[in-house]
Amino acid sequence: MNAARALALLLLAGTAPAGVHAQTAAPAWQDTRLASEARAAALVRAMTHAEKLQLVHGLFPPRAQPAPADMIPSAGYVPGIPRLGIPTLRESDASLGVANQVEQRKGDVATALPSGLATAATFDTELARAGGAIIGAEARAKTFNVLLAGGVNLTRDASNGRNFEYLGEDPLLAGLMAGAAIDGVQSNHIVSTVKHFILNSQETGRTVLNARIDPAALRESDLLAFELAIRTGKPGSVMCAYNRIEGDYACESASMLTGVLRDDWRYTGWVMSDWGAVHSTVKAANAGLDQESGQELDREIYFAPAKLDAAIQAGQVSEARLEAMVTRILTGVIASGLYDHPTPTKAQPIDYAAHAQVAQRVAEAGMVLLRNEGAVLPLAKTAKRIVLIGGHADVGVLSGGGSSQVRSVGGAPVEIPLTSGAAASFARVTWHASSPLKAIRAKAPRAQVSYVDGRDPAAAAAAAKGADVVVVFATQWTTEAQDVESLALPDHQDALIAAVAGANPRTVVVLETGGPVLMPWLAQVPAVLQAWYPGQRGGEAIAGILFGDVNPSGRLPISFPKSAEQLPRPKPVVPAGLNANAASDAGAGDGSTLPSWDVTYHEGANVGYRWYAAQGTAPLFPFGYGLSYTRFAFTDARFVGGAKPSVTFTIRNQGARAGAVVPQLYVTGPEGGTPRLAGWKRQWLKPGETAQVTLAADPHALARWRDGRWTIAAGPYRLALGEDSASAAAEQAVNVSAGEISY
Repeated sequence: MNAARALALLLLAGTAPAGVHAQTAAPAWQDTRLASEARAAALVRAMTHAEKLQLVHGLFPPRAQPAPADMIPSAGYVPGIPRLGIPTLRESDASLGVANQVEQRKGDVATALPSGLATAATFDTELARAGGAIIGAEARAKTFNVLLAGGVNLTRDASNGRNFEYLGEDPLLAGLMAGAAIDGVQSNHIVSTVKHFILNSQETGRTVLNARIDPAALRESDLLAFELAIRTGKPGSVMCAYNRIEGDYACESASMLTGVLRDDWRYTGWVMSDWGAVHSTVKAANAGLDQESGQELDREIYFAPAKLDAAIQAGQVSEARLEAMVTRILTGVIASGLYDHPTPTKAQPIDYAAHAQVAQRVAEAGMVLLRNEGAVLPLAKTAKRIVLIGGHADVGVLSGGGSSQVRSVGGAPVEIPLTSGAAASFARVTWHASSPLKAIRAKAPRAQVSYVDGRDPAAAAAAAKGADVVVVFATQWTTEAQDVESLALPDHQDALIAAVAGANPRTVVVLETGGPVLMPWLAQVPAVLQAWYPGQRGGEAIAGILFGDVNPSGRLPISFPKSAEQLPRPKPVVPAGLNANAASDAGAGDGSTLPSWDVTYHEGANVGYRWYAAQGTAPLFPFGYGLSYTRFAFTDARFVGGAKPSVTFTIRNQGARAGAVVPQLYVTGPEGGTPRLAGWKRQWLKPGETAQVTLAADPHALARWRDGRWTIAAGPYRLALGEDSASAAAEQAVNVSAGEISY
C-alpha cells in the first residue's frame, strides 16, 4: 500500500495523525453517502475518551451550576464538540408546541397546538405531521434542536392527568399519528423523541410504581404503539419512563431497552432518560440507557464523567459500551439531519400567523360533536340573544398543565398558580387568549351576546331564561404529575349545567377537558361538543363549529364511560395508607421515601374499547364516535380475505352540507376475543357526492405475538365496517391466509 493511499484511509476513518490535513478526502463522518451509523462510528473513533464521557449526560438549565454562557432556560443542555462539528444539544419540551412552562424565558411565546387527544381525534396523519412540522420549525428558529415530543402512551386509565398529551387508547391509531407528528418535527433537521417508554400509564406515584402485564399483551398494545411510531416516524431518540416494569426501572430495563428496542426492532438512535428517572450507573448503562438527562434532578449524577469512568476502569461497564452509547447519540443527531444542518446560533423570525392557521385547522378537525338532538346545532346567525356561561369563555380557552405548557401567542388572560400538589412547582392553570365570546360575537354581529361566569348556578339559570340559545363552557383541568381524583366535572359544574338546562331547553355544552368526563345531565341538554384543550385558536374553532361554518368531523380516540365503575381501575392505584397526592411526585427522581407497589394491568391488550367489548358493556360514547351536520351512507361493501384482507365500499353524502366522514375497519380473529381497529380513512365529500373507498387491514391488527414473532393465523376473521367501534354498517367473515410480519 503506498503512502498516499494509507493516509487517505486514515483520514476516512478519522484517525489521521495530528497536524495532517485532508486534501483529497473528507472525513467519513462528513460523507453523506454513508449510513448514519457508519458516520457516527467514524466520529466516535475520532473522539477522545473525555469527549465520549461528555456526551452521555446533560444539564437541567434551571439548576445547572455553573451555567454555560450559551445555555438558555429550557429543559436540557448537552455541550457539543466543535472540533468535530458535533452540535450542542439544546432540548425543549414540545408535546403541543415549544414549551415555556412558567415563563422562564420572559416574553418568549410559541404557537400552542390543541391537545394530543384533539390531534388524534382528527384521524388524519397529515394534520398530525403538519402540527409536528410547525413545532419543529419554531424550535429551530428559537435555536432548539432536540424536542421532547412524540408522546404515545396509551390511555389505560381515564384519570391519568397526562392523557391530554397523548393520542388515545388504540395502538394502531396512536402509533401512526405519533409517527407522523415525529416525522413533521424532524423535517426541520432536528431531533424528536418518542416517549415515555414504557407503561407510564398513571401520574400517581409514577417514579415508584411497578407495572406488571402479560408480555404478549404488552406487545399487542403499548409496545405496538411505540413500534409503529418508531418505524414510521424514525425518532432520533427514545425517552425511557419513570416507573418500574416487572421490577426494573424503565431506564434500567435490559429486556425493554436492549431486548425489544435494539435486538427486536433494530433501533439505531439513542435512549435518553426522563428527567429524574435514573437510579444507577452500572445497571442503567449496561441495560441500554445511553444518556442521563436533566442530571441535577437525579439523586446523584450517575453518568458524571468521574463516576462512569470509574465504572469503566473497574470493569463494571466496558469501553465498548461507552462507545455504543455515544455512537447511538450521534446516529440520532446525524439521521435527523441536525449534524449536516446545524441550528442557527441566534433566534430567527417565525411566521406565527401561518402557524396559527394550522393550529386552528387541527382544532376544528379534532372537535367531536357528541350530541345534537333536534338539530340545535349549527346555531342560526339570526339568533337575537345568546348567553355564554362559565369556563372563562369571555377571555380564552383552557390548556393542560405540566411540561407541555406553551406560552402562546397572545398571552395568558387567566393564570392561576398552584398552592399545593405534585405539580405546584412547574404548572399553573392557564388559559390561551382565544375568546369564544369575541369569536361568537363576530359570527353573530346582530345578536346580543352576553357572558355570565357561572359561579352562581341560580344566577346563571336566570340569565339563561328567554335566550335563543345558551352555551355552557365546562372545564376540567388536568396536568402532568397528578391524576384527577374523579371523572366528574369539578367545582359543581354538573349542578350548573343542570340548572341552566332546566331554565332553557336550548342549552349547548362545550367541554374543554383533558379526557372523558361523566355527564349526569346528558339527557337534559340537546347538544354537546367535545372541544378538548383546543389550543391558541380554540375560541375561533369553537365558534366556527357552533355556527356551521365548519362541519364537525372529529372522532373519539378514547371511549367515554357511563361511570367510573365500568373501567378496569375506577381510580388511580394507590397502596393502602397513602392518598393520591402523597403518592404523586413532580418527577424529581427520588422515590426513596415511598415504597414500590405493583399496578397490574389485568386487562392486558384489551385497552379502551376492547375492554368494553370483553366485558360485554357499552360505554357512554364509543371509540371512533362522532356526529356531523350531514348524513353519510355506506353501501356496496365487498369484503376480501386471503393474504391482504380488505373492504371496498361506496360512501355517499346524503345531506346538504359538505363534510368529512371517517369510515373504520375492525377485525376479530379466528380465536374470537375483541375487535381491533385495522384501518380507517378520513374522506371529504360535497353534498350528494359519492366516493369508492378501500380499507386494507393493517397486518398488526391481524397478527398476534407468539413465540417471539408476529404471527397471522389462518382461518376465518370477521371484518366489520362502521363509523365507530360499537356499530357496523356491514360485516362479513373472510378466510385469511397464514403469515408473519417481517421487517
